Amino acid sequence: MRVGQVSDIDIRLLRVFRAVVECGGFSAAEIELNISRAAISLSMANLESRLGVCLCKRGRSGFALTVAGQSIYDASLQLFAAIGNFRTQVNSATTQLRGELNIGITDNLVTSPHMRMTEALKILRAKGPDIQVNVHMTTPSSVARGVFDGHFHIGAIPTTHRVNGLDYRPLYAEESQLYCSHEHPLFGVEDESSILERLPLCDAVTIAQSQEPEVIKYSKKLKVMATSSDREGVAFLILSGEYIGYLPSHYAQRWVDAERMRALCPEHYRYCTQLSVITRPDQAGNLLLDHYLQALESIAP
Repeated sequence: MRVGQVSDIDIRLLRVFRAVVECGGFSAAEIELNISRAAISLSMANLESRLGVCLCKRGRSGFALTVAGQSIYDASLQLFAAIGNFRTQVNSATTQLRGELNIGITDNLVTSPHMRMTEALKILRAKGPDIQVNVHMTTPSSVARGVFDGHFHIGAIPTTHRVNGLDYRPLYAEESQLYCSHEHPLFGVEDESSILERLPLCDAVTIAQSQEPEVIKYSKKLKVMATSSDREGVAFLILSGEYIGYLPSHYAQRWVDAERMRALCPEHYRYCTQLSVITRPDQAGNLLLDHYLQALESIAP
């Protein structure tokens, strides 16, 4: 593969490489690509030969990208984003919207009563039934990185630390409260002063990622003995009966209704997080994204 000459074969091999990276290895990529491990290994060897670099290391220690491999992977994301944007632009030039819309969303937003993104998708689909929507659920940092490198057209994340080079549009404010499960010793305690006194002694779980100063302030009041990469993991540990932790009120409501969780001292232990829709400013002219953003703006918060 010489610079400036990327063939269909190169793109096919890069798609295999991308799947291997995102699946974390050859074995996991078999299901994703629906081809054998031998075929994947052959494609990877072919790509390395065409590029003249070693892309990854695999062995007993597991799968890992080389420095060159990481660079090629990052470049491939930009390439596929450019191909997708080109397809979308061409399809949008017709009378009916067509193309792909790639959306990155942080976990557990679907239960929010203010989730305008789903309503906006309904409006968008009415304008173009042939639009392909790809939703990816991942961590806030991965969503921000995906929008920044062009893997996603748009994302929805908590507004923690703003990333330079991205545009932020307010989506809604999300309330979180402190919860315990029905198996926790505090579940049946009614006296609030007793709960307040005992809370600092209870083991707690929190999110192991970048958080707003307000969230950090409330987490410091707790005896954190466990972390989770996402809020589903927090709920999992709360339901064990061993931990207390913060969850979005809309997400925890299902367990509250089933009497498997309760909020603890909600007047004292609650906070709000602003969620935002993020895009890259250089996507102006992407008609599919423009129509989706217009649909979002047309829906009252």
